[in-house]
Amino acid sequence: MSSRARPGAAICGVRMNEKRTQAERREATRTALVAAGRELFATRGYEAVGTEEIVGEAGVTRGALYHHFDGKRGLFKAVFEAVEQELVANFPVEKLVGTDPFGALQTGVAEFLEISLDHELQQITVLDAPAVLGWEEWHEIQIRYGLGLIRAGVGAAIDAGQIRELPADELANALLGALVEAALYVSRSEDQAAATERMRLVLEAMLEGLRVAG
Repeated sequence: MSSRARPGAAICGVRMNEKRTQAERREATRTALVAAGRELFATRGYEAVGTEEIVGEAGVTRGALYHHFDGKRGLFKAVFEAVEQELVANFPVEKLVGTDPFGALQTGVAEFLEISLDHELQQITVLDAPAVLGWEEWHEIQIRYGLGLIRAGVGAAIDAGQIRELPADELANALLGALVEAALYVSRSEDQAAATERMRLVLEAMLEGLRVAG
């Protein structure tokens, strides 16, 4: 069999490279839009940011915004999900299901409250997201990223005999709701540091109420 390349192989290779380059360009455009939107939404809030400002900051066309995200709202949703992904990444699941899952839950609650003081997190995830996306879509995203993590920690603590044997899914939902409300309370407080400390005490007391005596 001849070792020469098949007719058209070079052309096929060029076309594949072109496709790969186009894919890379699309991803670069998407990344630039998310980065620009994230900075502007966090700094000024969703309502105060215009589409022309977003595309100008990203260095892309208005058409690119609508092609990738179908407008400002779609971009905001992508930004919100990116922030949620990063937030969840701060709490590795292997830590929550380790040798002391109850202790990990306590630490996780305290760390979450500290992170909630971040202005970007407050503006995007707590203040704007429910209003922009609507409660149902906002809540669905919160559940998608946070609930599984809490569920893993709760399940591990129950299995370890550290907390009461309650329905794990329902308990995880209740804890997620408490954390979200705590973040909202802190974001609306004039003295956020003091509000964080008060909420920490309340959430720790809630967890202690679940602990098995021994």
